[in-house]
Amino acid sequence: MQIKKLITGVTLLLLIVGVPLYIFNHETDQTNLAEKETKQQDAVITEKTPSIKKHEQKPSPKLFIHKEQQVTKHFYQSRHITAIGDSLTQGVGDETKQGGYVGALEQIMTQANTEASFDNFGVRGNRSDQLLKRLQQDDMIASIKQADIVFITIGANDVMRVLKENITNLQMEAFEKARVDYEKRLHKILTNIRTVNADTKIYLLGFYNPFGQYFKDIKELKLIADNWNKTGKEIVTTYENSSFIPISDLFSNTDENLFAEDNFHPNQVGYERIAERIFEVLKNEQERG
Repeated sequence: MQIKKLITGVTLLLLIVGVPLYIFNHETDQTNLAEKETKQQDAVITEKTPSIKKHEQKPSPKLFIHKEQQVTKHFYQSRHITAIGDSLTQGVGDETKQGGYVGALEQIMTQANTEASFDNFGVRGNRSDQLLKRLQQDDMIASIKQADIVFITIGANDVMRVLKENITNLQMEAFEKARVDYEKRLHKILTNIRTVNADTKIYLLGFYNPFGQYFKDIKELKLIADNWNKTGKEIVTTYENSSFIPISDLFSNTDENLFAEDNFHPNQVGYERIAERIFEVLKNEQERG
Protein backbone atom coordinates (compact mmCIF):
# COMPACT_ATOMS: atom_id res chain seq x y z
CA MET A 1 0.00 0.00 0.00
CA GLN A 2 1.34 3.39 -1.01
CA ILE A 3 1.64 5.76 1.95
CA LYS A 4 1.11 9.13 0.29
CA LYS A 5 0.49 11.04 3.49
CA LEU A 6 3.56 9.48 5.05
CA ILE A 7 5.76 10.59 2.16
CA THR A 8 4.42 14.12 2.31
CA GLY A 9 4.63 14.37 6.07
CA VAL A 10 8.11 12.97 6.50
CA THR A 11 9.49 14.97 3.58
CA LEU A 12 8.07 18.16 5.09
CA LEU A 13 9.63 17.28 8.42
CA LEU A 14 13.01 16.68 6.82
CA LEU A 15 12.88 20.11 5.21
CA ILE A 16 11.43 22.19 8.03
CA VAL A 17 11.56 20.67 11.49
CA GLY A 18 15.24 19.82 11.66
CA VAL A 19 15.35 16.04 11.52
CA PRO A 20 17.93 16.28 8.70
CA LEU A 21 20.38 17.10 11.46
CA TYR A 22 19.87 13.55 12.59
CA ILE A 23 19.14 11.70 9.40
CA PHE A 24 21.55 13.10 6.85
CA ASN A 25 24.34 14.90 8.71
CA HIS A 26 24.83 12.70 11.74
CA GLU A 27 23.97 9.35 10.19
CA THR A 28 25.31 9.61 6.62
CA ASP A 29 27.55 6.63 7.10
CA GLN A 30 26.83 4.94 10.41
CA THR A 31 29.05 1.96 9.73
CA ASN A 32 32.12 4.17 9.45
CA LEU A 33 30.97 6.17 12.46
CA ALA A 34 30.56 3.05 14.57
CA GLU A 35 34.00 1.80 13.53
CA LYS A 36 35.55 5.20 14.31
CA GLU A 37 33.99 5.35 17.76
CA THR A 38 34.99 1.74 18.41
CA LYS A 39 38.63 2.59 17.64
CA GLN A 40 38.43 5.60 19.93
CA GLN A 41 37.01 3.45 22.74
CA ASP A 42 39.75 0.85 22.23
CA ALA A 43 42.39 3.56 22.24
CA VAL A 44 41.15 4.93 25.56
CA ILE A 45 41.05 1.51 27.15
CA THR A 46 44.53 0.58 25.87
CA GLU A 47 46.09 3.89 26.83
CA LYS A 48 44.69 4.17 30.34
CA THR A 49 44.06 0.76 31.85
CA PRO A 50 42.88 -2.73 30.89
CA SER A 51 39.91 -2.41 33.23
CA ILE A 52 36.47 -1.44 32.09
CA LYS A 53 35.81 2.28 31.64
CA LYS A 54 33.16 3.37 34.13
CA HIS A 55 30.42 5.86 33.47
CA GLU A 56 31.75 9.24 34.54
CA GLN A 57 29.79 10.82 37.37
CA LYS A 58 29.14 14.54 36.88
CA PRO A 59 27.36 16.92 39.21
CA SER A 60 23.78 17.71 38.23
CA PRO A 61 20.53 18.81 39.84
CA LYS A 62 18.79 16.07 41.79
CA LEU A 63 15.94 14.30 40.10
CA PHE A 64 12.60 14.12 41.79
CA ILE A 65 11.76 10.63 43.01
CA HIS A 66 8.07 10.13 43.57
CA LYS A 67 7.10 9.02 47.05
CA GLU A 68 5.91 5.66 45.80
CA GLN A 69 9.31 5.07 44.18
CA GLN A 70 11.28 5.55 47.37
CA VAL A 71 12.75 2.46 48.97
CA THR A 72 13.79 1.81 52.53
CA LYS A 73 16.47 -0.76 51.76
CA HIS A 74 19.10 -1.36 49.13
CA PHE A 75 17.21 -3.41 46.59
CA TYR A 76 20.25 -3.45 44.30
CA GLN A 77 23.52 -3.43 46.21
CA SER A 78 26.91 -3.14 44.50
CA ARG A 79 25.44 -4.08 41.15
CA HIS A 80 27.16 -3.69 37.80
CA ILE A 81 25.00 -2.41 34.94
CA THR A 82 25.96 -2.56 31.25
CA ALA A 83 24.04 -0.39 28.77
CA ILE A 84 24.41 -1.13 25.06
CA GLY A 85 22.76 0.15 21.91
CA ASP A 86 22.19 3.32 19.94
CA SER A 87 21.90 7.07 20.57
CA LEU A 88 19.26 6.59 23.27
CA THR A 89 21.87 4.77 25.33
CA GLN A 90 24.62 7.22 24.42
CA GLY A 91 22.38 10.08 25.55
CA VAL A 92 22.27 12.16 22.38
CA GLY A 93 20.05 15.19 22.90
CA ASP A 94 20.74 15.52 26.62
CA GLU A 95 21.74 19.17 26.81
CA THR A 96 23.33 18.67 30.23
CA LYS A 97 25.74 16.04 28.88
CA GLN A 98 24.99 13.85 31.91
CA GLY A 99 24.65 10.64 29.92
CA GLY A 100 20.98 10.48 28.94
CA TYR A 101 18.84 7.85 30.68
CA VAL A 102 21.96 6.06 31.97
CA GLY A 103 23.17 9.12 33.86
CA ALA A 104 19.66 9.92 35.07
CA LEU A 105 19.14 6.34 36.28
CA GLU A 106 22.46 6.39 38.11
CA GLN A 107 21.40 9.57 39.88
CA ILE A 108 18.00 8.14 40.85
CA MET A 109 19.55 4.96 42.20
CA THR A 110 22.08 6.95 44.22
CA GLN A 111 19.26 8.98 45.80
CA ALA A 112 17.48 5.71 46.61
CA ASN A 113 20.58 4.51 48.51
CA THR A 114 21.25 1.95 45.81
CA GLU A 115 24.82 1.16 44.84
CA ALA A 116 25.56 0.50 41.17
CA SER A 117 28.35 0.98 38.65
CA PHE A 118 27.63 1.63 34.99
CA ASP A 119 29.30 0.96 31.64
CA ASN A 120 27.78 2.86 28.71
CA PHE A 121 28.35 1.37 25.25
CA GLY A 122 25.81 3.47 23.37
CA VAL A 123 26.84 4.56 19.87
CA ARG A 124 24.83 7.05 17.88
CA GLY A 125 23.25 5.61 14.75
CA ASN A 126 23.79 1.96 15.62
CA ARG A 127 21.47 -0.48 13.91
CA SER A 128 20.89 -4.04 15.06
CA ASP A 129 23.45 -5.44 12.59
CA GLN A 130 26.10 -3.05 13.91
CA LEU A 131 25.36 -3.79 17.55
CA LEU A 132 25.60 -7.50 16.78
CA LYS A 133 29.13 -6.95 15.45
CA ARG A 134 30.12 -4.78 18.40
CA LEU A 135 29.15 -7.57 20.78
CA GLN A 136 32.37 -9.28 19.65
CA GLN A 137 34.51 -6.50 21.16
CA ASP A 138 36.60 -7.50 24.15
CA ASP A 139 35.64 -4.53 26.32
CA MET A 140 31.92 -5.11 25.81
CA ILE A 141 32.26 -8.83 26.46
CA ALA A 142 34.21 -8.15 29.67
CA SER A 143 31.54 -5.73 30.88
CA ILE A 144 28.65 -8.09 30.13
CA LYS A 145 30.45 -10.93 31.91
CA GLN A 146 30.34 -9.02 35.18
CA ALA A 147 26.95 -7.39 34.60
CA ASP A 148 24.01 -8.01 36.90
CA ILE A 149 21.82 -6.05 34.47
CA VAL A 150 22.09 -5.36 30.73
CA PHE A 151 19.98 -2.60 29.15
CA ILE A 152 19.50 -2.51 25.37
CA THR A 153 18.15 0.18 23.05
CA ILE A 154 18.12 -0.89 19.42
CA GLY A 155 15.79 -0.84 16.39
CA ALA A 156 15.00 2.82 15.77
CA ASN A 157 17.86 3.22 13.30
CA ASP A 158 16.76 0.09 11.45
CA VAL A 159 13.45 1.86 10.87
CA MET A 160 15.20 5.08 9.85
CA ARG A 161 17.31 3.20 7.31
CA VAL A 162 14.17 1.96 5.58
CA LEU A 163 12.78 5.49 5.56
CA LYS A 164 15.94 6.97 4.02
CA GLU A 165 16.31 4.29 1.38
CA ASN A 166 12.66 4.49 0.30
CA ILE A 167 11.79 8.13 0.94
CA THR A 168 10.27 8.62 -2.53
CA ASN A 169 8.34 5.36 -2.54
CA LEU A 170 7.40 4.45 1.02
CA GLN A 171 5.41 1.27 1.41
CA MET A 172 4.52 -0.74 4.49
CA GLU A 173 6.00 -3.84 2.88
CA ALA A 174 9.50 -2.37 3.12
CA PHE A 175 9.16 -1.83 6.86
CA GLU A 176 7.72 -5.30 7.37
CA LYS A 177 10.61 -6.93 5.50
CA ALA A 178 13.12 -4.97 7.59
CA ARG A 179 11.25 -5.94 10.75
CA VAL A 180 11.68 -9.64 9.96
CA ASP A 181 15.44 -9.11 9.55
CA TYR A 182 15.51 -7.13 12.79
CA GLU A 183 13.74 -10.00 14.55
CA LYS A 184 16.46 -12.44 13.47
CA ARG A 185 19.29 -10.14 14.56
CA LEU A 186 17.64 -9.40 17.90
CA HIS A 187 17.51 -13.13 18.59
CA LYS A 188 21.25 -13.32 17.90
CA ILE A 189 21.96 -10.30 20.13
CA LEU A 190 20.10 -11.83 23.05
CA THR A 191 21.64 -15.26 22.48
CA ASN A 192 25.14 -13.76 22.43
CA ILE A 193 24.51 -11.93 25.70
CA ARG A 194 23.22 -15.11 27.28
CA THR A 195 26.28 -17.00 26.04
CA VAL A 196 28.56 -14.46 27.72
CA ASN A 197 26.51 -14.25 30.93
CA ALA A 198 23.82 -16.80 31.66
CA ASP A 199 22.61 -15.08 34.82
CA THR A 200 22.40 -11.38 33.98
CA LYS A 201 18.99 -9.72 33.84
CA ILE A 202 18.29 -8.35 30.35
CA TYR A 203 15.99 -5.40 29.67
CA LEU A 204 15.10 -4.32 26.14
CA LEU A 205 13.82 -0.75 26.04
CA GLY A 206 11.24 0.07 23.41
CA PHE A 207 11.34 3.17 21.24
CA TYR A 208 8.91 5.93 20.38
CA ASN A 209 7.55 7.50 17.21
CA PRO A 210 9.61 10.72 16.86
CA PHE A 211 7.27 12.08 14.19
CA GLY A 212 4.12 11.72 16.28
CA GLN A 213 4.31 15.21 17.72
CA TYR A 214 3.98 16.75 14.24
CA PHE A 215 1.98 14.22 12.24
CA LYS A 216 -0.54 12.69 14.62
CA ASP A 217 -2.95 12.07 11.75
CA ILE A 218 -0.54 9.77 9.91
CA LYS A 219 -1.52 6.47 11.50
CA GLU A 220 1.10 4.47 9.58
CA LEU A 221 3.93 6.07 11.57
CA LYS A 222 2.47 4.91 14.87
CA LEU A 223 1.64 1.51 13.39
CA ILE A 224 5.26 0.98 12.33
CA ALA A 225 6.60 1.88 15.78
CA ASP A 226 3.97 -0.29 17.49
CA ASN A 227 4.73 -3.30 15.28
CA TRP A 228 8.46 -3.08 15.91
CA ASN A 229 7.96 -2.65 19.65
CA LYS A 230 5.60 -5.63 19.66
CA THR A 231 8.27 -7.70 17.93
CA GLY A 232 10.88 -6.67 20.47
CA LYS A 233 8.60 -7.52 23.38
CA GLU A 234 7.63 -10.90 21.97
CA ILE A 235 11.25 -11.88 21.37
CA VAL A 236 12.81 -10.71 24.63
CA THR A 237 10.14 -12.33 26.77
CA THR A 238 10.98 -15.74 25.28
CA TYR A 239 14.37 -15.53 27.00
CA GLU A 240 14.64 -16.42 30.66
CA ASN A 241 15.22 -13.53 33.08
CA SER A 242 14.55 -10.95 30.35
CA SER A 243 11.94 -8.19 30.09
CA PHE A 244 10.67 -5.43 27.82
CA ILE A 245 10.29 -1.85 29.07
CA PRO A 246 7.96 0.31 26.94
CA ILE A 247 8.63 4.05 26.64
CA SER A 248 6.50 5.16 23.67
CA ASP A 249 3.63 6.23 25.93
CA LEU A 250 5.95 8.60 27.79
CA PHE A 251 6.34 10.68 24.64
CA SER A 252 2.81 10.46 23.27
CA ASN A 253 0.70 10.99 26.39
CA THR A 254 2.14 14.22 27.71
CA ASP A 255 2.11 17.97 27.23
CA GLU A 256 5.73 18.22 28.37
CA ASN A 257 8.43 19.07 25.86
CA LEU A 258 10.52 15.91 25.95
CA PHE A 259 12.45 16.43 22.71
CA ALA A 260 15.85 18.00 22.07
CA GLU A 261 16.46 20.76 19.54
CA ASP A 262 16.86 18.21 16.75
CA ASN A 263 13.18 17.25 17.29
CA PHE A 264 14.20 13.61 17.26
CA HIS A 265 16.11 12.64 20.41
CA PRO A 266 14.90 13.12 23.99
CA ASN A 267 16.10 16.14 25.94
CA GLN A 268 17.20 15.92 29.56
CA VAL A 269 13.61 15.75 30.81
CA GLY A 270 12.79 13.04 28.28
CA TYR A 271 15.70 10.93 29.47
CA GLU A 272 14.66 11.50 33.08
CA ARG A 273 11.22 10.13 32.27
CA ILE A 274 12.81 7.03 30.73
CA ALA A 275 15.03 6.58 33.79
CA GLU A 276 12.06 6.92 36.13
CA ARG A 277 10.19 4.24 34.17
CA ILE A 278 13.20 1.90 34.38
CA PHE A 279 13.60 2.50 38.11
CA GLU A 280 9.91 1.81 38.67
CA VAL A 281 10.22 -1.52 36.83
CA LEU A 282 13.31 -2.51 38.83
CA LYS A 283 11.65 -1.65 42.12
CA ASN A 284 8.40 -3.45 41.30
CA GLU A 285 10.21 -6.59 40.21
CA GLN A 286 12.25 -6.61 43.41
CA GLU A 287 9.15 -6.19 45.56
CA ARG A 288 7.47 -9.09 43.81
CA GLY A 289 10.57 -11.10 44.68
